[in-house]
This record gives sequence, structure tokens and C-alpha cells, in this order.
Amino acid sequence: MSSGALFPHCSASLRAAVLFLAVFLLPAGLATPQSDTGAANASAKPDPAAGKPVFERYCSPCHGISGDGGRGPRLNRSYLPHAPDDNELRSVIANGIPPGMPDASYLSKEEIANVAAHIRSLARLPEEIVTGDAARGASIYGRSGCSECHIHNGQGTGYGPDLTTIGDRRSVSFFKVVVRNPASELPEGFLLVTAITASEKSITGIRVNEDTFTIQIKDREGRLFSFRKNNLKYLRRETGKTPMPSFADVLSPSDLLDLTAFLASSRESR
Repeated sequence: MSSGALFPHCSASLRAAVLFLAVFLLPAGLATPQSDTGAANASAKPDPAAGKPVFERYCSPCHGISGDGGRGPRLNRSYLPHAPDDNELRSVIANGIPPGMPDASYLSKEEIANVAAHIRSLARLPEEIVTGDAARGASIYGRSGCSECHIHNGQGTGYGPDLTTIGDRRSVSFFKVVVRNPASELPEGFLLVTAITASEKSITGIRVNEDTFTIQIKDREGRLFSFRKNNLKYLRRETGKTPMPSFADVLSPSDLLDLTAFLASSRESR
């Protein structure tokens, strides 16, 4: 219907003014019909199945395809220290945990909610069966010299990774593989190096940092060395190698299971 039909006794300019007020000053819900799609999406229940492929694409490279850990912590457990509830979990996914975990600014709120729901569903997967004796494994850990390279509950040397809460970050199957073949599961960026100085001094250790001109190395005693590369006589990179020995021929099968059980039980207290 035209404005002339609505306001037959008004001038054209006045009719236009009245229509302007009618459209823009009426309550928003009356001015224009609104789609309820946004509201429906906002109240939609998060979908773990929809979150699964997003998780597998963006999260599994660090946390494992089943959330059993990798470069990032294990997620297939009921309690997550950084995300004790669903709101915190969504916040962690969205904002990350610097410096190791990046934010997910490329995901929508709906996708983040779905990924969070999928992560929660991972805790309902059957627990891995631990067949060893953790108490006996603690004794094996002590007598096998593990504390010479690892810290556990504040004891030991930090040459290798801290194992205090390693059970929260790695799976039982991971432990079984690593104690037998440590080089098979090296962390991303891990590199064993040997530097030969101009005075023929040899330093072997783990690369802590490296740029175009310098390299920093930590040796087995935990000492840090920094070198300018052009001052070194030789720098050997031991790609795919680790100073950790295999225990496959050192410990019995039952000892290996007990050691695995001890490592799996090393978790953050609640």
C-alpha cells in the first residue's frame, strides 16, 4: 500500500517523515520480521559428532587422534587441570595456552562448543588397562638411573623431560613403546648435537635453542653452553637419536610393565 493511501491529507514530505518514524522508532521486533535461526543456533546443544572432524583436523596433531596425548597433554580423561568445566574448556580452545597451545580464532563459537563436547566424550572411552605394579615400578625407576636424566616430584636432573605428571600427558601404549625404543617417539624439535670447539673440546647434549648464528646446548649434567657457530670447529647433528637407552634388554618383561605402570600413575593431584 502506498504512503498516499495511508495518509491521504498529508503532503509528500510529511508522509515521508511519518513513514521514517514508523519504521525506525517502532520496537525492533515489530519493524521487520526477524529470522529465529540465530536464536536456534545459540541454544542448540553442542554436537560431539560435529566436533570430531574439527578436532581431528586441528587438535589431534598435538593431542592424538583419540586424545591420548602427544606434543600436547592427554585429553581422554575426566579431569582436565586447565579446563575443569565446559566453559573453561571452551575458553582454552578459543584462547589457547601460550606459548605452546595456539588460539582457535579460526573456529566459530559453534565449532568450539562442538569440539569441547567431543573432547568431553573422549573421557568416556574405555580406560587403557595397566597390568603392572606401580609401587614396584617406582623402585625400578629408582635403581635404573632414570633420575640421572629426569625430574620426578622434584627429584633428579632435568636433562630429559620432567616426568612428574607424565601420566596426564602420555598414554600407557606410549610408555610401552618408549621404554623399549626411545628413539621411536622423539618430541617435535628434539635434536641431539655434538659441538667441537676450536680447542678440541667436545660437548654433547640436547639442543635448547638455535638461530642462524648461535646454538645453545644442555649436557647430561644440566649445564648450559652457548656457542657462536662460526667459532666451532665442528657441529654434528644426531637426527633421530636420543641419549636415553633402551631398557628392552636391561629389564625383564615384568619389570618393563611395572615401570610403565609407575609412569602411567604419575599424574597431577586434584
